[in-house]
Amino acid sequence: MRFFAKNTDDKRNLLMKRLGALLASLLLAGSLTACGGTAAQEMQSIQVFAMDTVMGLRACGGETEAALAAAEDEIYRLDEALSRTREDSAVSRLNSAAGGTPVDVGEELRDLIARALDFSAATDGAFDITLAPVSSAWGFTEDTYRVPEDAELALLLPCVGAEHVHLEEGTAVSLDQGTRIDLGAIAKGYASDRMAAIYQEHGITHGIVDLGGNTWVCGGNLEGEPWQIGIQDPARSAGALAGILEASDAFAVTSGGYQRYFEENGQVYHHIIDPATGRPAESGLTSVTVVADGAAGNGTMCDALSTALFVMGEDRALELWRSGVYDFDLILVTEDGRLLATAGIADRFRPDDSAGYAYEIVS
Repeated sequence: MRFFAKNTDDKRNLLMKRLGALLASLLLAGSLTACGGTAAQEMQSIQVFAMDTVMGLRACGGETEAALAAAEDEIYRLDEALSRTREDSAVSRLNSAAGGTPVDVGEELRDLIARALDFSAATDGAFDITLAPVSSAWGFTEDTYRVPEDAELALLLPCVGAEHVHLEEGTAVSLDQGTRIDLGAIAKGYASDRMAAIYQEHGITHGIVDLGGNTWVCGGNLEGEPWQIGIQDPARSAGALAGILEASDAFAVTSGGYQRYFEENGQVYHHIIDPATGRPAESGLTSVTVVADGAAGNGTMCDALSTALFVMGEDRALELWRSGVYDFDLILVTEDGRLLATAGIADRFRPDDSAGYAYEIVS
């Protein structure tokens, strides 16, 4: 098993801390034991630190070493290309341009921004890539946490909204004055789509990619059974599960306020911001998992929707699921102690009784 990290001490230390949590989660979910016996020797694994996340990749069949090497390179490429904190990235160039100035961001980034705008429209603005200034005001981007004053948020919110992002001719994009974008709520989902494409190109038949809350499983495990994906219990410590999802050739992405937060004066503030208020979303949900089949592009969709549906809350989330606009299923954990799974995955989801939730199947 190989370990990779950025060439800085702080990144390396954070990698080792988060690696322990990742391995514990995978063990509890059954992912590392799924190969079983001598067959486990055929599965190769790497860990990568990128996008401020420990990522675990496993693969078997086909050109395994080449696939993992290509996947590692692609993760680092995307980490640089989609970052808004790297001065030389296209995102930073776009954010730094004068308001209304078209910037050639390249085909890949323009297409990703276009998809983000589609998700924003479908969720009535609950998904929004223009929250960058608001997220910075809360200190979530720089890890300098603080509670901004109402007046500060009032100045920033007029620059938030998909209407401030304009797709220009060719591969150019422009932003209105004061608007800046952050692709953090969609980047790992897009990365998982790219991992799926790389695995397919190299003939991988079995594998699992965990990008920190963003999971893609390739085929089944080496025993011919579905992979088991652990759904974190947001009310308990890392490694405790709300349930286990069995999946083959599928994406599963979880968003929750427990993943990143700070406390001030006894109040907890999490990182999922409601674009309507500029404050951490108060939707009655503590965790949202979006599940979809392994079709191209579904990793990006699951990532965007997991954030948006957390903001939207139970009723609106289920309304979007029932609408058929997107083909996905849901696992929701609510503040009032309920665990919900939509009918499409109910036969593949096993709630953990020790979590103490009232379990419901939604149709």
